[in-house]
Amino acid sequence: MTVSADYLQYVLDQLAALSNVSSRRMFGGVGLYSDALFFGLIAEDTLYLRVDDSNRDDYTARAAAPFRPYADRPDVSMSYYEAPAEVLEDTRQLTEWARRSVAVAQRAPPPKSVRRRPLLR
Repeated sequence: MTVSADYLQYVLDQLAALSNVSSRRMFGGVGLYSDALFFGLIAEDTLYLRVDDSNRDDYTARAAAPFRPYADRPDVSMSYYEAPAEVLEDTRQLTEWARRSVAVAQRAPPPKSVRRRPLLR
């Protein structure tokens, strides 16, 4: 899951109107954040935005592909869909789609905390 520096910069430039966008490299890809909310990711120079029932139809109506992190398990997908090319190329439209993805992240339940076993003495 490589991400070229040029593609990352292009996406960040396209999202410049979105509040406090930052990126972090992770697992060979890049996570996108608005403030502390994880709303998108980039893998193999493809932008994926977070979805739920409120915005999934926007993606499926354009035959956008879901993010599938495991090549050997194509049935496993996550709540992220590829941003259509015409959306990615239109700064205003991409910003609106990204805002909806940030709203999805705001509504999502907090991640489950990891329970640690007590130390054996």
